[in-house]
Amino acid sequence: MPKKKSSEKAGSGHNLARLTELYNTMTRIRAFEETALTAHKAGEIPGPLHVSIGQEGVAAGVCINLTREDRITSNHRGHGHALAKGAEASRMFLELFGRAGGYCGGKGGSMHIADFSVGMLGANGVVTGGIPIAVGAAQGLKMLKSKAVVVCFFGDGAINRGPFLEGLNWAALYNLPVLFVCEDNGVAAFTATASVTAGPGVMARAASLGVSGVSVDGNDVVAVDAAAAHLLAEVRGGVGPRLLHAKTYRWTGHTSTDAAAWRDPVEVSAAKAGCPIARLKSLLIERGAANVEAIAQAAAGEMTACRSAAHAAPWPDPATAFDDVQDVGAVRHV
Repeated sequence: MPKKKSSEKAGSGHNLARLTELYNTMTRIRAFEETALTAHKAGEIPGPLHVSIGQEGVAAGVCINLTREDRITSNHRGHGHALAKGAEASRMFLELFGRAGGYCGGKGGSMHIADFSVGMLGANGVVTGGIPIAVGAAQGLKMLKSKAVVVCFFGDGAINRGPFLEGLNWAALYNLPVLFVCEDNGVAAFTATASVTAGPGVMARAASLGVSGVSVDGNDVVAVDAAAAHLLAEVRGGVGPRLLHAKTYRWTGHTSTDAAAWRDPVEVSAAKAGCPIARLKSLLIERGAANVEAIAQAAAGEMTACRSAAHAAPWPDPATAFDDVQDVGAVRHV
């Protein structure tokens, strides 16, 4: 598949409705995370957040090609994946705030959001934790003769952990319907991934197992959309697993408590100049879209309302503290 050189060139084959849908998803992800960061700084959210500001094009460009029945697994930086797959922003905010009504009853927090009703099998606080889950889900779908597929999102730091090799090997061996998506932002927590990764990287490692794929500019959402559509068509056609390598950049520190003073300011400024949302906005305006500003304003308003509702929501009942943890049987009083 030829590599797209720019959003403008790639966008020539996209109608305005699809570009607008991508823009709506991306602005909602950005607004969600910016609002969540503001709430965290105000002391409203217990515990740190892992945000993906700057990476919105990957989640939006991949998930626009999925059906409700398709499954995804995510990582610790998974707000965007959940929103792009159809999870409710209101329930996500409730979970971040630790309130009743959240996806995990307010007990899981940012890194454990899941919504099986839309095929979101869960974010995961363990690096590469989503890979074996995705492979297992894909094996189950194949056994059930389902037409659904699985998409597994993970970062470039994950390729140095065992489950990456094990997961791709199993998926290739059993010809499973899974698309692996590496969001390569160049950093594993606080460490430049290149400094701890031998060899040419994720594409070569996948190819050594017989898993072919495409490398794409992850900040060009139109190119991501096209690449994902191509690879998912192959996966749905029964060829087995595929890999999408999306080069992107995370603007922020590792967590909401990390001031990111360790990051090169010149590098960050350059990344912001190539903002994936701004790039798509320019394309939309060029194509004659008249409601671009209104879309971004609506996204910001939606997330502000979700924040306010979560802040006012009740805390979970203490009696539910051990629900969903394990079945201990009848309580015995000693």
